[in-house]
Amino acid sequence: MIIRNVHINDYEGLQSITVSNEKIKNIGSTEVVTDDDEDKQSIIFDNAIAFPGLINSHDHLDFNLFPRLGNQVYKSYMEWGTDIHRQNKDIINSILRIPKELRIEWGVYKNLLNGVTTVVQHGERFNIEKPVINIFQDCYSLHSVGLEKHWELRLNRPFVKNQPFVIHIGEGTDVAAFKEINKLIKWNLFKRNLIAIHGVAMNPEQAKSFKALVWCPDSNFFLLGTTANIRELKKSTKIIFGTDSTVSADWNIWEQIRLARKTGLLTDQELFDSLTCLPASVWGFDDRGILSGGKIADIVVAKMKGKKDSMDSFFKLNPEDILLVVRKGKIILFDEMLYAQLNRNIILREFGRIFINNIGKYVKGNLTELTSQIKKYPIEIKLPIEIE
Repeated sequence: MIIRNVHINDYEGLQSITVSNEKIKNIGSTEVVTDDDEDKQSIIFDNAIAFPGLINSHDHLDFNLFPRLGNQVYKSYMEWGTDIHRQNKDIINSILRIPKELRIEWGVYKNLLNGVTTVVQHGERFNIEKPVINIFQDCYSLHSVGLEKHWELRLNRPFVKNQPFVIHIGEGTDVAAFKEINKLIKWNLFKRNLIAIHGVAMNPEQAKSFKALVWCPDSNFFLLGTTANIRELKKSTKIIFGTDSTVSADWNIWEQIRLARKTGLLTDQELFDSLTCLPASVWGFDDRGILSGGKIADIVVAKMKGKKDSMDSFFKLNPEDILLVVRKGKIILFDEMLYAQLNRNIILREFGRIFINNIGKYVKGNLTELTSQIKKYPIEIKLPIEIE
């Protein structure tokens, strides 16, 4: 496959990306065609940008059919959880009656439609057969200090694999949220690699005890009215981006990214890196997260928005602007405008056609059937897509 005529950040002029055997073979303004390239599928773009498939470092895949649940600004996740289970129990119970496998599958597609090719699942470990994107679960999930039973024992049990422990921590603005961070640090007796989620109450000294902090600004502002002091925390630990689920955040990752950008707590480059190369390094898959020869071909191509600046265009995107998603060198989503170029080279029966804001997309797998199955349940769920 050769992806032609795309703008790439830090590259001058239009570029072409040659993909072979799941990896990027070459990026250049004029690719060198060898004997094994002559028969490659060529996709020609006009006014488009390319970037690495996004890495979403925090989601609960089975919680993405929920609407946002919250009735006030809370002091902590503990207060929020108690309140919604009292005031919103009917809708919670209605969503939970939908089979978990359907809810998980929608969570996976939610990420794909946003240009995410790798998502980190937090919580229950799922056995997902042949997922359309990468589901990263090679870590130990602890819910939180306040809600995880026997978390101290789980954190310190012997003979564990060399994998990070991931935990919601400091998700609040009260003293208790701050103190639980110190409690976690104190109980990390074997100095496990800790990855924090949220860290709203965290200070820079505490941040030094964590390998990374997953920043979920949309969820933070919705629940707590504020977010972590990322400007200071980034001096002490790595900041990577997470969406959280739709229980507390928008389904559209691009709205979340723009919210993060508006805070000014990260530079544009830092924010871009928090979605690409930095989480790839933190989670231990350095073969992803960057467009470069020899790397896994997880690639997104999207419309150029505004001026000829790929970074500025990146921050203006929405799901309907995504033209192509490639995972490990295989197309898993493409826009209807590419149909004429692709219909002879892919097996169309493996794709379903959906619409995002009236723009057609062909998506690998059974998203159309999944949507139909979800709509059979007697609860109004506002999915952001339509099917024919």
